[in-house]
Amino acid sequence: MAQKPSLPKGTRDFSSGDVLKRQYIMDVIKQAFKTFGFQPIETPSFENSSTLMGKYGEEGDRLIFKILNSGDYLKKANSEALETRNSNALTGSISEKALRYDLTVPFARYVVQHQNELTFPFKRYQMQPVWRADRPQKGRFREFWQCDADVVGSDSLLQEVAFVQLYDTVFKALGLEGVTIHINNRKILSGIAEVMGAQDKLIDFTVALDKLDKIGEAKVVEEMLSKGISQEGINQLKPIFTLNGDFEEQITQLKTILSTSEEGLKGIQELQFINQAISAVGLQTATLNLNVTLARGLNYYTGAIFEVAAPEEVQMGSIGGGGRYDDLTGIFGLKGMSGVGISFGLDRIYLVLEELDLFPNTVANTLDILFVNFGQTEALYALQAIQSLRAQGISCELYPDAAKLKKQLNYANKRGVRFVVMAGDQEIANHTYTVKDMNAGTQDTVSLEGLLELLS
Repeated sequence: MAQKPSLPKGTRDFSSGDVLKRQYIMDVIKQAFKTFGFQPIETPSFENSSTLMGKYGEEGDRLIFKILNSGDYLKKANSEALETRNSNALTGSISEKALRYDLTVPFARYVVQHQNELTFPFKRYQMQPVWRADRPQKGRFREFWQCDADVVGSDSLLQEVAFVQLYDTVFKALGLEGVTIHINNRKILSGIAEVMGAQDKLIDFTVALDKLDKIGEAKVVEEMLSKGISQEGINQLKPIFTLNGDFEEQITQLKTILSTSEEGLKGIQELQFINQAISAVGLQTATLNLNVTLARGLNYYTGAIFEVAAPEEVQMGSIGGGGRYDDLTGIFGLKGMSGVGISFGLDRIYLVLEELDLFPNTVANTLDILFVNFGQTEALYALQAIQSLRAQGISCELYPDAAKLKKQLNYANKRGVRFVVMAGDQEIANHTYTVKDMNAGTQDTVSLEGLLELLS
């Protein structure tokens, strides 16, 4: 008995309609990237494990898909680790490569390797799939696409301003209103940790704080205590949970809370500049919101941190995010190369547009015209017109078999074809074509020139 086929959890097949909708989103994003001056690059689907490991924090490292070495992968295995079933110690000896977790770290590797070929500041965009061994759920997949844009070689906060505008431009073009761009600064998080007396536990602190919206204040506090952060320090954190008001009002409250932290005050200053610039130029549909609990749990952010939330009526996680990393390339030997970048979550954006019915009706249309096949003579006559139409960029095809008219019309309906063209003895004799508008239910007889005019 043949084995029933299946897919690995967290992966999907995409129908032609799905692909076309996804392509529509990517085309909008790509156009915005080009408009903002970004250049395209691509990197391999897998990297050396040493490139990826240790760049995403402890939690991120656990979610990286490791690739077994080719051939007899146990030949060079750590025998002691194998015998004691120590998977952490064993992995390095049987797996030297891994599927990329995101596009940012591979990009940093790319910059270091190609630094002599690049013009700085270097602005790149990249649209490729990534893989994470995460628990599959709605809007969360193990294989998904990222659409990234980054700038390296510039410390200017104007880059952060441009990225906020870029997000706004894309979501405006997609017709997605009510998007919130949450922003924070890693320096503020460092300042809070300093005030708490938890500088040495910054990563533990930020990872826990980043879960506030998901698990609530009590669980966050519980996790911090379990990581060795004192209750006294956590009490210093309490005002952060109750910040209120608009952007500037929260900034004022933060200045009081972080008055003793030089690092924290610097972060506040950077956020103020970004907010003032955005207030001056304005946003089309998106809203910029200060969120001091935003950490994203990634080690490489050093300045601004972004996370984009879908409109409130849609129950969805973040649909984009990013931030500034002052020394990401330093891990590969290139010091002093500041960068900032953002990412669009293609799959989640797709789900949001689908739920809100925001895809244009024309997106899934792959065929403009179907020519009915009445037989060999009629088919050859139709092919002449088809050649002329395709030369004008009009998608059309001839039904392959001289089947019953009802069957051919049903095929047209299922394909979403608007125009069906019929040509029998009479049309051939008169050098005409009968065109049926499947939407309107009307029918006209036209010449080839008239057919081209009708469809152009």
